[in-house]
Amino acid sequence: MDISKKQWVIIVLILGLGAILGGYILNGGDTAPKDEHGHASEAGAKTQTAEKGQVPEKGQVASKGPHGGKLFTKDGYGLEISIFEAGVAPQFRIYTYLNGKPIAPAASKVGVTLERLGAKPQQLTFTPEQDYLRGNVAIEEPHSFAVQITAQHKGATHTYSYEQVEGRVTLTNDQAKSNGIEVAMAGPARIQSTLQITGEVGFNQDRTVQVVPRLMGRVETVGVAVGERVRKGQILAVVSSQVLADQRGELMAASKRLVMARSTFERERKLWEEKISAKQDYLQAQQALQEAEIAVQLAREKLSSLGAMASAPGKLTHFEIRAPIDGMVTAKKISVGEVLKDDVNIFTVADLSTVWVELNVYAKDLNTVKVGQKATVKATSFEASAQGTVSYVGALIGNQSRTAAARIVLSNAQGIWHPGLPVNVELIAAEVEVAVAISIDAVQTLHDAPAVFGRFGDNFEARPVQLGRSDGKMVEIIKGLSAGEKYASGNSYLIKADIGKSSASHDQ
Repeated sequence: MDISKKQWVIIVLILGLGAILGGYILNGGDTAPKDEHGHASEAGAKTQTAEKGQVPEKGQVASKGPHGGKLFTKDGYGLEISIFEAGVAPQFRIYTYLNGKPIAPAASKVGVTLERLGAKPQQLTFTPEQDYLRGNVAIEEPHSFAVQITAQHKGATHTYSYEQVEGRVTLTNDQAKSNGIEVAMAGPARIQSTLQITGEVGFNQDRTVQVVPRLMGRVETVGVAVGERVRKGQILAVVSSQVLADQRGELMAASKRLVMARSTFERERKLWEEKISAKQDYLQAQQALQEAEIAVQLAREKLSSLGAMASAPGKLTHFEIRAPIDGMVTAKKISVGEVLKDDVNIFTVADLSTVWVELNVYAKDLNTVKVGQKATVKATSFEASAQGTVSYVGALIGNQSRTAAARIVLSNAQGIWHPGLPVNVELIAAEVEVAVAISIDAVQTLHDAPAVFGRFGDNFEARPVQLGRSDGKMVEIIKGLSAGEKYASGNSYLIKADIGKSSASHDQ
């Protein structure tokens, strides 16, 4: 089918209109790139109108400008203000226009006043740089403030104002109280810096005794089991020992000789005094008595060194092994019928009224850990804590572990600290006075940084803070909050949740 010239013209017009409409759809949206907070970043991507050097016509007040900022126009003069923070500290940048076209930044003199909650007004000046005016100071978070702009151009003065709110929640005192939000005042405090060390509960070696029989024999009875509490002097086991029988027999014989020697001495002394016998007989009887007394004393000392009684009911061979201290039987290596040697450990009895907490201190922390230092010991397996003091710090560092041993003596009257239990130990390293401190519970995280919610009238507003030393209860504030300022100290997470629900962000 032949197509006439008129039809060709219509087809070309339709195609041209389609191309124009497609371009409008593709380029009609806002393409200015944003940073992670929603601020305008580089000025590179502009709308199609901006690329031609044009701005919206007079009367479009506080509209979005070509650089993603707020655009104000009045009497042919236009001013766009944005916060730029791509790769630099946040800064105000101002672009100026005349009759819809960009003009040199040096042609205008601009000043800005920022008013933040709880702070004095901040005056900013601007200097020309490339195609914009740059603010002289960094714009710290939060970017929540009232802005007053004064621009002078060719003898005319133009003023603009706007307000943007970020990280702010309005709650009356009654509303805050009903939500359990507590308010406190930042101020000076004493911060106890601490050192965290892991440790393990062990026996108090000064109160742990290894029981040995001290003579050979056969086990007749065993009266206690592992884990049983015993009293000092309580019978742990009975052993039959021929060695003990010999020692007791020797004592018995020595005792009889002593009786005879004493009788002979008394008789010879009386005869000598009556001039009947010679003095030599009296002296010999006296010497024999002394030797008999020494023999008896020696026999008794031998039995005492074995821990045996001089006599025992029943057999002379019976030897009673008794508990040396009050405590708990923590080990038993003895059974009925077993033949014991005289140097084997058959029982371990430990007094668990106190225990040791053994620590391994790294070389870098040795100057921090001192004898007499206060410490808090916390169990890792259950809720329990106790106070103690460092009683020993080793002088040697292990070749492999590169640590030195330290020890804390811990009272264990309730018996909750079991040997072998892993614990965390918090040592108070130093105590310092800081100018500004707040409750550690007040600190929340916003935009991946610590923040505190200051109290200003009926408003809570986020304040980014720089934290210093902490003792787990209070934390030092180096920057972001001043002494005397009020803040949300308890349940501040509720404010953070409210801000999250309202999707608070930088408002350009």
